[in-house]
Amino acid sequence: MKALLALENGFTLEGSSFTGEFETGGEVIFNTGMCGYQELLTDPSYCGQLVCLTYPQIGNYGIAEGDNESEGIHMRALLVKECCKEPSNWRSIMSLPEFMQRHGVPGMEGLDTRALAIEVRRNGAMRGMISTKDLDRESLVRKAKALPTMEGQNLVPFVCAKAPWVLEGDSRRDVVSAPGGQLPFPDGGTPIVVYDFGIKWNIVRLLKREGFAPVMVPPQFSVQEVLNSGAQAVFLSNGPGDPATLTEETATVRELMQHMPVVGICLGHQLIGRALGCTTRKLKFGHHGCNHPVLDKFNGHVEISSQNHGFCVDIEGVPDVEATHVNLNDGTLEGLRSLKLPVMSVQFHPEAAAGPNDTRNFFHRFRKLLEHKL
Repeated sequence: MKALLALENGFTLEGSSFTGEFETGGEVIFNTGMCGYQELLTDPSYCGQLVCLTYPQIGNYGIAEGDNESEGIHMRALLVKECCKEPSNWRSIMSLPEFMQRHGVPGMEGLDTRALAIEVRRNGAMRGMISTKDLDRESLVRKAKALPTMEGQNLVPFVCAKAPWVLEGDSRRDVVSAPGGQLPFPDGGTPIVVYDFGIKWNIVRLLKREGFAPVMVPPQFSVQEVLNSGAQAVFLSNGPGDPATLTEETATVRELMQHMPVVGICLGHQLIGRALGCTTRKLKFGHHGCNHPVLDKFNGHVEISSQNHGFCVDIEGVPDVEATHVNLNDGTLEGLRSLKLPVMSVQFHPEAAAGPNDTRNFFHRFRKLLEHKL
């Protein structure tokens, strides 16, 4: 089935659908990872985006049980050069097209993904439309221009927790607080509250492996509710959209910092930065891939990281905030800590299940922060 992609600047590409009829739009970005498409599809941070994968064949190992990062697919569409319909993998339970059709998310193949990545890199992430129904180029460009930009969008409500929950195996279970406000933290670990702005499940798995007992809570969970919960620390998750729109959440984080350790990843890092007085800004085309070199200023090591973000934090001129990690491709901030409060965060994804695990020591540093050894 023929399909058309159109960007807001008039750039168009033809291709075909591997999931049936569709018409949808959003911010078009590219990801340079060679594998991990199931993790990408189920990563809530991709909400509102059409994701172009630069690796030429996608889907060859199918979909495996237990590899999801959430309960569904959150990106608007997947754009690939070639989709493999007959996977070869003993763990595979279904093909990529079947998985995407099950969740009602469009897939488009036959694109010149190299040309698309170059266009986005040259001109920045842009609004775009894909359609099997409207194949008129000018019409589709007009529709792309009518879409909202990512700047100014609060997408967290579409993917965040609506009630407290815990992860049990590969499924989530809602929980309720006791009459005094205490949360039912899993047995045998250090109790922490995790703000779920669209969390990836492997973050939860690695927190538990490090000896934490996490309960995930909605963004509206108040400071007093955290203090009543019995938690010893707060963790802020990844999530989609513009961090500048989350003013109430930033105020909550700022107050929580005065009571207990606060740690964050990705959007959580951006909220911590803003709560400490830093600013955030939109990157030209973002960082999306599994091979981004980061300098760890704690030990001087260069680590390969997995990344997925379109905004970054600037700390210049902000007192008592120190850069802990720096991106060696473009010099942007990848981690920070407060010099006065037990607060630290990173922009990259140390939990990435399909990428490098060089940076997983971040979870151990969280433990050391609680033990006042960092």
